[in-house]
Amino acid sequence: MKIHSLLLLFSLLATLSFAGTNKPNVLFIAVDDLNDWVGCLGGHPQTKTPNIDRLAARGMLFTNAHCQGTMCNPSRISLLWGSRPSSTGFYDNHYHVSKEPEFLKKHVSLPNHFAANGYRTLTAGKIFHTGTYSQIVGPRPGQWRKGLDRKVHDKPKGWHGIWDFGPQDYEETKFTDHVTATWVAEQLGKESDKPFFLSCGFYRPHVPFFPPRRVYDSLEKVALPEVKEEDWSDVPDAARKVSLSNPKIPTHDWMKEKNRWQLAVHAYLACVRWTDEQLGRVLDALDKGPHAKDTIVVLFSDHGYHLGEKQRWSKFSLWERTTRIPLIISVPEGMKGRTDQPVELLSLYPTLVDLCGLSANPKLEGVSLLPLLENPDAKWGHVAISTLGQNNHAVRDRRWRYIRYADGTEELYDHQKDPHEWNNLAKGELNPSHAKVIARLKKHLPKINAPQRGR
Repeated sequence: MKIHSLLLLFSLLATLSFAGTNKPNVLFIAVDDLNDWVGCLGGHPQTKTPNIDRLAARGMLFTNAHCQGTMCNPSRISLLWGSRPSSTGFYDNHYHVSKEPEFLKKHVSLPNHFAANGYRTLTAGKIFHTGTYSQIVGPRPGQWRKGLDRKVHDKPKGWHGIWDFGPQDYEETKFTDHVTATWVAEQLGKESDKPFFLSCGFYRPHVPFFPPRRVYDSLEKVALPEVKEEDWSDVPDAARKVSLSNPKIPTHDWMKEKNRWQLAVHAYLACVRWTDEQLGRVLDALDKGPHAKDTIVVLFSDHGYHLGEKQRWSKFSLWERTTRIPLIISVPEGMKGRTDQPVELLSLYPTLVDLCGLSANPKLEGVSLLPLLENPDAKWGHVAISTLGQNNHAVRDRRWRYIRYADGTEELYDHQKDPHEWNNLAKGELNPSHAKVIARLKKHLPKINAPQRGR
């Protein structure tokens, strides 16, 4: 760690004194399947996220942040254990970390590392894909509330059972994220004799897109995302195999033919509004409670989400819509601003270790974001890498996205000129300048591509 960063850290720890220990608390908030449709990122004109926006205003907003795995399980294992999917072999949702006791013996999760350093660890809602790995476990109501949630749409046989969307009419206090927020708010109102690491995992806007009727009705006819009809004409066959291989999720053609595209977008936006309301309850509890001045707040999404872009739905791709996520780190008494430097969720573990002055974990692959928290314009030589299956990777820097598939085929997009990624510059004869970009970004591809676990 550089001298100026050490001085910043010492100053921070002096400011964030906790019961004489000089260790700040951490409020660690995950939002499932949230793309950039939040106010501070400007992703959709009708989004309404005043609480995410107020957290961004008092912290550091990373506008070019990316997940490492583009579905729940690999993304969460990566950020919570500090290793890339390509290093661990956890690539999909079907094989869970609990099935690998040897891995758990060799690697320490983020909450357990905090526990080993004297923290009380608490969790509620969805943080880990499976399991909890915390000392105190609050409610985990699940994605579908049995006896409460009601099916809205019929769907083809074989689709995943939770693929549905539309308003629900039961009491709002019983909605899954309201239950989670209530418990987390209660914890934030209590005094504590130890610093705490409190994890709060909101399910929505994960499917089923089930917001309360009140929130759903607050939206008028919604705008659909921009979609190019011939968008697949310049992508390699490997992209089709990787991104269109899940038979349990709807096709874009079906969503259009059944006139459900707008209904699903409407429900997704309503879920975003609803979750933002619950975040507001949590932030209010923090601000009114005894820990407002000594608590670091981290808010992130595990991955993005397609709602028709690239003529597809859900996650499971290596394009911007799936890899890019909201990321905010709010440290009391400073470190405010925004940066468009490429950063990874993999950096959360080492960053929090630095901010809280904990012992280092030498097995972490991510780099600390402390230099960018100190100066959002700091020199930054890192890229963000996302992975979907063995040896399929995307590399993102400030301007470019480079994708390379296991069969060697490629995509290249210039986000300065093509933010929708409609023009694959790696198709056909390469422009010499584009070839140089590819050569530079290719050097960042993971050198290890572990076989998929469970096979």
